[in-house]
Amino acid sequence: MLASAAAATAITKPSLSCSGLRFSSDINSIPPSTPVAAAAGFRSSCSAARSFRVRSAATKPAKSPAEEDWKTKRELLLQKRVRSVDVKEALRLQKENNFVILDVRPEAEFKEAHPPGAINVQIYRLIKEWTAWDIARRAAFAFFGIFSGTEENPEFIQSVESKLDKDAKIIVACSTGGTTKPSQNLPEGQQSRSLIAAYLLVLNGYKNVYHLEGGLYTWFKEGLPAAAAAAAEEEE
Repeated sequence: MLASAAAATAITKPSLSCSGLRFSSDINSIPPSTPVAAAAGFRSSCSAARSFRVRSAATKPAKSPAEEDWKTKRELLLQKRVRSVDVKEALRLQKENNFVILDVRPEAEFKEAHPPGAINVQIYRLIKEWTAWDIARRAAFAFFGIFSGTEENPEFIQSVESKLDKDAKIIVACSTGGTTKPSQNLPEGQQSRSLIAAYLLVLNGYKNVYHLEGGLYTWFKEGLPAAAAAAAEEEE
């Protein structure tokens, strides 16, 4: 039973309860596919955290364009004729037609290996803030054994605009690629980081956006040129 002094404060449904460690959130506002929602049923005892309570509401921020449902994103990508190109075609376009490969993977992956001349602007980054919502998200990722949880990079478009103008010819790349093409198992294709990035680019006025089919996994697998961070720094 809550003390009468606290009863005056509106408390939302608990999404995580850990025997004294409580993160309050409106679980109805969280998409069921997110780690936070999946962890909402977590009820095991954590005696070490009994004295710690987070009372502030861990309310999910308003939905951003990147969080639009895949159907909406796919419709715009098709409407704007965002074309998918395979890795060999992407290499040819880069060499012969001044296309820029925009690598949207995390910076650490980019530094490990990337196509020579590629530009890195990560579409997701490590969670930075410590609001009640961010703490709840960190806990949810940790529940699944992920201790480097990520969030949408709010400076993605701003960073791209500082490097590429709206008329630039861009091939967006991530690890796996995804696809807008329907198949028997995936009638609406499959979302990916690069397709989300392509969606944000066309939404913000970029006119020549392509998408790397098969992703950089296929690029490296086929033995196409690759550079590491040290080599990239020497090029500059």
